[in-house]
Amino acid sequence: MSKNSQVSFIGSGNLAWHLAPALDNGDFPVQEVYSKNPGHAASLVERLYQADVKASLDFSTSSSRIFIIATSDEAIEEIVQEIILPDEDVVLIHTSGSQPLTILGYAATQNLGVFYPLQTFSKDRKTEFREVPIFIESANAQTEKVLRAMANSLSKDVFPITSFDRKALHVAAVFASNFTNHMLLIAQDIMKENSLSYDWLKPLIAEMVNKSLSIGPENAQTGPARRGDLEILDKHVEFLQDNETAAELYKIISQHIIDRYVEE
Repeated sequence: MSKNSQVSFIGSGNLAWHLAPALDNGDFPVQEVYSKNPGHAASLVERLYQADVKASLDFSTSSSRIFIIATSDEAIEEIVQEIILPDEDVVLIHTSGSQPLTILGYAATQNLGVFYPLQTFSKDRKTEFREVPIFIESANAQTEKVLRAMANSLSKDVFPITSFDRKALHVAAVFASNFTNHMLLIAQDIMKENSLSYDWLKPLIAEMVNKSLSIGPENAQTGPARRGDLEILDKHVEFLQDNETAAELYKIISQHIIDRYVEE
């Protein structure tokens, strides 16, 4: 195990909660965890073999050679401006889907990179990194070598990507994951408001996802908007008249489906 593979984490949120132990269990031992909330850092450290809680962003005496910023997007720039690295040869990485590589430009090292696992992370859900595609971007060959070694130690699917393409990927992921989940929340709310069981929808949801993955979302689309059934659409909007936001969403999404499928 090389000392060049030692890692420090800045951040202790959902991604760090899974990524730090995954690296620690392999060839990239985690030495330190810094968080604005020391209690959160301490909880993460308990999941690691030999890491310590770091009290500040002064890593000048750190033995780590890889520093991973796994925080909210808006915190990255300030961290880069405040962090003190041990020397100019270390590697500094962020894990954001939408922030460009250049956001790390203020750092006192030229070895900059992005390490972006495309998955949704929750602390109470186990993640199998082997099945998670990891996208990497690097400022130079030395950093790319480090990123590839880290990514290959975790996943069977590793892809280089530019900052622009990673932003497109992230936007698509928001539609595919975050927005889809919010639609399910709206459906759950409608069921609750009408004293109906959300469990009744689960077979339909599972079939929709499986069918979409199997034959593609364009071929899997069904429903009144896909058929151009304006009478049913109007009745549904009328049903939602006491929920203005849901009614507006229903109309916008239905119109988008009609524009995609229904001939003039």
